Amino acid sequence: MVEEKMHPIVQLAKNTVENYIRHGKIIRAENLTDEMKQKAGVFVSIKKRGDLRGCIGTFEATQKNIAEEIIHNAIQSATQDPRFDRIALSELDDLQYSVDILSTPQPVKDYKQLDPKKHGIIVQCGWRKGLLLPDLEGVDTVEQQIEICMQKGGISPGEPISLSSFEVRRYK
Repeated sequence: MVEEKMHPIVQLAKNTVENYIRHGKIIRAENLTDEMKQKAGVFVSIKKRGDLRGCIGTFEATQKNIAEEIIHNAIQSATQDPRFDRIALSELDDLQYSVDILSTPQPVKDYKQLDPKKHGIIVQCGWRKGLLLPDLEGVDTVEQQIEICMQKGGISPGEPISLSSFEVRRYK
């Protein structure tokens, strides 16, 4: 079986998690592609045999570049996602990674213009907010996206909300 070459952005997430779980060390970002030198919000998703195992990210840049954002969020996804136990050494061979690089969120005037396959959304009420990436299995309408975001943000139905949308470049 020929193993297909992994995109450098995904390879960075994988190398980060494996190095951190195996050795407890945070790798340094080296040999950066032009895209990795930019700044943006990044989500790192980890799946095990098709099931979500961790997903943590930032909707705006918090690090000096995308590479550092990937490294930080990959470790968080593997060890800090409150929905899952920390990834164990025995799981590393069964994991698949995807990295979403987010565009700058833009305010939404009419949510009916959004496409849940193309647009991720951020729902905000005061300081509470929930975010949902685009093109997620089982999420077919903007209304579903809004409902999930409100739950994630602890926002009750009927509370006033503001919406922002973004697009992603997804690497698998």
